[in-house]
Amino acid sequence: MWIRVILFLVINFLGLAIGGFFTGDGVPSEWYQQMNKAPWTPPGWVFGFAWTSIMITFSVYLALLYKKENRSVFILLYVAQVILNISWNPIFFYYRNTIFGLVIILALTALIYVYLISYFKALRWWSLLIIPYFVWINIATSLNAYVVIYN
Repeated sequence: MWIRVILFLVINFLGLAIGGFFTGDGVPSEWYQQMNKAPWTPPGWVFGFAWTSIMITFSVYLALLYKKENRSVFILLYVAQVILNISWNPIFFYYRNTIFGLVIILALTALIYVYLISYFKALRWWSLLIIPYFVWINIATSLNAYVVIYN
């Protein structure tokens, strides 16, 4: 199991690094700084802490789920999650397309709901490991929606 945890940690953090690379100067950019952001937007350091915590707990969750789920379904869901997670950064920050960014993050939110609901029976209390992702993706979605509505 620990080999799978390490493998998912590597893939997940590589995905974060790729997404971060495509963020470029996004957060400190004039475009983002001038934007009307939600009053509940957390300080920048919270994003790094949140994603680090999420990817650690999500990696353990995935390693546990791997043994219980059909491999084809597992790979399809996981690849979709990785693609959606990585693609949001360049769409939102590099291309500055907040509406398509919202579409992507809504799809990612729906996918995390699928993980939480569909595999609760199989993983029981281990499903708590996806709760940080579930909570954060809802916050992130609300932040993106606010930007679309108020800018």
